Amino acid sequence: MDEVDLLYQEMILDHNKNPRNFGELEDATHKAVGHNPLCGDHIEIFLKVKDGKVEDVKFKGVGCAISKASASIMTTVLKGKTLDEVKNLFEKFHNVITSKPDEPVNTEELGKLAVFAGVREFPVRVKCATLAWHTLIEAIEKKDSVLTVE
Repeated sequence: MDEVDLLYQEMILDHNKNPRNFGELEDATHKAVGHNPLCGDHIEIFLKVKDGKVEDVKFKGVGCAISKASASIMTTVLKGKTLDEVKNLFEKFHNVITSKPDEPVNTEELGKLAVFAGVREFPVRVKCATLAWHTLIEAIEKKDSVLTVE
C-alpha cells in the first residue's frame, strides 16, 4: 500500500470514528432517509437551505465505515454551496465512484472526496459510498422522503 492509499484509509477511518456534523438538524428545511436493506446501512440527511444555498447540513444513522465516512466528509464540503453546485458535485463524485477501475478519472475537483475513488475497485461497496449522496439528492428534490437502494 502506498502513502496516498494509507492516508486515504486513515481519513476514512477517522471520519467513521469521529463523524463531522453528526446529529439531527432541528430547523431543517429538507430531509430524507436512506436505507440499504442488503447491508443494513441507514442514514438520515438534514439540510437547512436558505436563498438556494446550503446553510447547514447534518446526518445521523448507522452503517459501515465507508457509508459513515462518506456522509461525514460530504457534510464538510457542502456548506455554503448552491443547490446546483451540490448536484454538480454529486454527479462528479458518482461518476468517479462508478467508473471502471482501469478507467482514468479526474479526482482534482473532488477535494477530500477523492479518498473514495478506490471504492470503484469494490463494486459491492459503491452503494455504501453513495448512499448519503443519493439521500441528499432525494432531500433536495422531494424535501421529505425515504429512499431505499438495493
